[in-house]
Amino acid sequence: MQSRFFTINDHPQGTPARELFELHEQALPELAEGEVRVRNSWLSVDPYMRGRMSGVTTYIEPFELNAPLEGAAIGEVIESRAAEFPVGTKVRHMGGWRDVAQLPGAELETLPAYEVPEQAYLGVLGMPGMTAWTGLNRIAEMQEGDNVLVSGAAGAVGSLAVQLAKAKGGTVVGIAGSQEKLDWLEAHGVKAVSYKGKNAPQLTEALNAACPEGFDVYYENVGGTCLEAALNTLKVGARIAVCGMIARYNDDAPSAGPGNLAMILIRRARMEGFIVFDHWAHYPQFLEEVGPQVENGRIDYEETVEEGLERTPDAFLKLFEGANRGKMLVRL
Repeated sequence: MQSRFFTINDHPQGTPARELFELHEQALPELAEGEVRVRNSWLSVDPYMRGRMSGVTTYIEPFELNAPLEGAAIGEVIESRAAEFPVGTKVRHMGGWRDVAQLPGAELETLPAYEVPEQAYLGVLGMPGMTAWTGLNRIAEMQEGDNVLVSGAAGAVGSLAVQLAKAKGGTVVGIAGSQEKLDWLEAHGVKAVSYKGKNAPQLTEALNAACPEGFDVYYENVGGTCLEAALNTLKVGARIAVCGMIARYNDDAPSAGPGNLAMILIRRARMEGFIVFDHWAHYPQFLEEVGPQVENGRIDYEETVEEGLERTPDAFLKLFEGANRGKMLVRL
């Protein structure tokens, strides 16, 4: 059987060019004992993948040049030499950026049994959803009545974070860009603030207008101007959960930090970065809490879908243009 997959041919500086990505095809070897062959139906692209393209080890190993890229995927087992994954089993795994994956059974998970579309396990009930839940509950220790600010609030992580925060009863403010995203936030009871065309003082003013009493929790997805403005609006004792800083992922030189970092001291705030994989042991707890809410429609979620394996690099690059509402996915 043949497998088509994407590689990168160089480590990018700045925003990756489309020409960086190359589509290849190869014959798969015979299955070894314990291996499984999966035909992928959905692929995930995520901002963290940009760091893996830089050739530098961070919290995860970098992608190898001219080797198949990796990412979360959903598919169906079509051949198996692992008894726990018979043919027909729907699974989640990290053999993405390809149409057919061949992996050890130990690297697969059977999909949970909630009545939701299977691709939800790449988004609201997958890594992005778990990231939102972890940042709010385990890192920021969100409490009933907390005022919460979320940047990147209409993305895959932010769109669940604002809904989980809203359920706690305080004022929730979301920072986003396009009018479509701002409208989505407002429709979900979230005060929406645009960062477009605003410097840090202007964004600070807009956040103060949205929540004059200030924020107990800031969920950080963006960095840059959003972080600087957020620091100006913290309550004493505020907690900041740093999930990502997508505004800086394509910087080709070190960029200056916020000039008002002293606000962490003045507000006696706690700022903590986290990587969701370090907290994955709590995934069953997240699933037990959030799964039924997604299943019964109490939690809404958005998806932006590109069609076909060939569009995977384009879907990935659109993440850095703010072109996605909710989770960016590729359907095969």
